[in-house]
Amino acid sequence: MMSSDEPAAPLPLAAAQLQFAKLQRQYQQTLDRWTPHVLQRWLGTLGLLIIFMLRIVLSEGWYIVCYALAIYLLNLLLAFLQPRFDPSIQDDLMADEIEEGAGDDGPALPSQRDDEFRPFVRRLPEWQFWLSSTRAVLVALFCTISEIFDVPVYWPILVVYFCVLFALTMRRQIQHMIKYKYIPFDIGRKTRYGGSN
Repeated sequence: MMSSDEPAAPLPLAAAQLQFAKLQRQYQQTLDRWTPHVLQRWLGTLGLLIIFMLRIVLSEGWYIVCYALAIYLLNLLLAFLQPRFDPSIQDDLMADEIEEGAGDDGPALPSQRDDEFRPFVRRLPEWQFWLSSTRAVLVALFCTISEIFDVPVYWPILVVYFCVLFALTMRRQIQHMIKYKYIPFDIGRKTRYGGSN
């Protein structure tokens, strides 16, 4: 018989929750260590993508998985290239206010759009872009293990369709960048303050 002074044995559910919390902390610590190593992270993801592509080419299957991955990566790329606050939406809202007669409450600062420096803030930060891309490649690699995802398709149609989709989407994105005068990349020399240049 158990005495009342002895602690009760932990429930299996509580032990599993503790183990899961420990694994989550270790996973987050690993991600935190990888954060400053941008080039190495992207090279690792590129390596995984090359392994995935070799798996597709050598096995001559899983073209649907490859196509789904390509569409998802294109979607992530577009979110990475777009500003968080889309100027076209702001223009539409301003036009609606003018049509309704609102918006003439007095002078607003700054008076013109070019008066103020506004840094480029991405809709999808680089870290999230990398993490989502890496997870997607790992899921796609995992899907190539099962024959369920090996749907027979005529792959050249998928390649042509993706190329057309990529060209049209990027053309629209570049036109948007030209129209609203933003560049989503840091080009040129970075200025350092407080130190000798």
